[in-house]
Amino acid sequence: MDHPKRGVFIIINNKKFHSSVDQSERSGTDVDADNLCQVFTGLGFDVRQENNNTTAEMLAILVKASKEDHSDNDCFMCAILSHGTDGNRVYGTDGEVDIRCLVSRFSEEKCPTLIGKPKVFIIQACRGARMDPGVEVADALGDSAETVSRIPEEPDFLYAFSTVAGYYSWRNSTRGSWFIEALCQVFRDNRTGKEIMALLTEVNRRVARNFESHTPDEDMNRKKEMPSIMSMLTKQLYLLPK
Repeated sequence: MDHPKRGVFIIINNKKFHSSVDQSERSGTDVDADNLCQVFTGLGFDVRQENNNTTAEMLAILVKASKEDHSDNDCFMCAILSHGTDGNRVYGTDGEVDIRCLVSRFSEEKCPTLIGKPKVFIIQACRGARMDPGVEVADALGDSAETVSRIPEEPDFLYAFSTVAGYYSWRNSTRGSWFIEALCQVFRDNRTGKEIMALLTEVNRRVARNFESHTPDEDMNRKKEMPSIMSMLTKQLYLLPK
C-alpha cells in the first residue's frame, strides 16, 4: 500500500425503484452512503457516489472504472447498497443483476492495472427472505522472491456481505443498515492499524451481538443478522490513512 494514491471507492446507492420491480424505497440508505463517504474519504480514497442506477447503468459504472489506469493506486473498493435476492443477485432500479457480472470486470485479464492489488466489494443487500431467529446462549468470556509466471484469473478479491446466503438483511430507516453502521464504526476507530480481516471479524461480532430487530410484527420481531466474509486475498491488507 505504498503507491502515490489510495485508490477509487465507488458507492452505488439504490434507494428508489421502478414500479415494475415491486421493491420498496430503501429508507436509511442515504445515511449508509454518507457514512461510507466520510470514513473512506478519511482513509484517502477518491470516493464517487452514484444514486438510483438501473442494472445497465450499474454495469456501465463498473466497466468504466475497470478501464481506468489504476497504476498509481493501492487498491479498488466498491459498495453496493440495494435490495437483493437469492443467488447473489442485487437490484438496479429496473431489475436484478448478478453480482458476478458486476465484479468480473476487475479480473486480472480485464483490469491489468489492478493485478496484485486488493479489490474489495461491500454488499449491503438481502440474499434471501429467511429470518434469523437467533439462539439463546450463555456468554463465554474469556512473500516469496521466486518469479511467478502464471496466476489465477481472480486473486485478491474480498467480499463483505451484510448477511449470509439465503437470509434477510436489516436496515433502520433513520440510522441506516446494521452492517454499514458497524462497518463504519470499526473502520473509523481503527487507530491501532489492524489488518482488514480482523476489522471485518469485529464487524461480524458487533452485528451478531449488538443488533436485534424490534417491530410489532411478531414474524419479524427479535431477529438477528450474521454478516459474511469471502476472501481471496493473497496478502494482508492494512487500510491506514494516507
